[in-house]
Amino acid sequence: MVHINILAGGPVELLPNLNEYKQENEVWVGVDRGVFTLINMNITPQIAFGDFDSVTKQELMIIEENVENMKIYKPEKNETDMELALNWAIEQRPDLIRVFGASGGRLDHFLANVQLLVKPLMEDNNVKIFLIDKQNIISLKGPGSYKIKMRSDKKYISFVPLTLSVKGLTLEGFKYPLKNRHISIGSTLCISNELVSDNGTFSFSEGILLVIRSND
Repeated sequence: MVHINILAGGPVELLPNLNEYKQENEVWVGVDRGVFTLINMNITPQIAFGDFDSVTKQELMIIEENVENMKIYKPEKNETDMELALNWAIEQRPDLIRVFGASGGRLDHFLANVQLLVKPLMEDNNVKIFLIDKQNIISLKGPGSYKIKMRSDKKYISFVPLTLSVKGLTLEGFKYPLKNRHISIGSTLCISNELVSDNGTFSFSEGILLVIRSND
């Protein structure tokens, strides 16, 4: 299985322990300042994307010395550095994409990064994509039925509509179960739920659902 890990330039203090993701067949991608962060963590990215306007000249020199494949862009462009990196990652057809350093800091960047997950979903691309930080694991789901396992380190599970409504939402194995409910955008009904057994399921028939697993 091929996994691609992307590190953006979000606050370092919000990153999980990246050493837990250093395994064989892991492809590391750096985005702008995230490239320098990876190098400082003794992880050499296979490819780097960015206009590198968030690093100093000295830091850019270090990046250029360590990364062979660099995609450098002008600051004036139609896509963010993250979108360029994520598009490349999706084109590689991996089994899984993890995105780190994409939350915290600027709120506009975070919201844009969440919305980037919509495109592959709309194109029926089956790649699993997760935004991960120290407290959260975020993913988007389209209509279907999904199994979900309990995690002691991420016990809270929230479901947030990203479309005007999510129809037929059913939650089984949860502290607050649901049966065939329609959830409108702006509703907080499905915030901070919890599993009551090792495994649960959630399903819905229409819409796009943001799934957030969190800890305090």
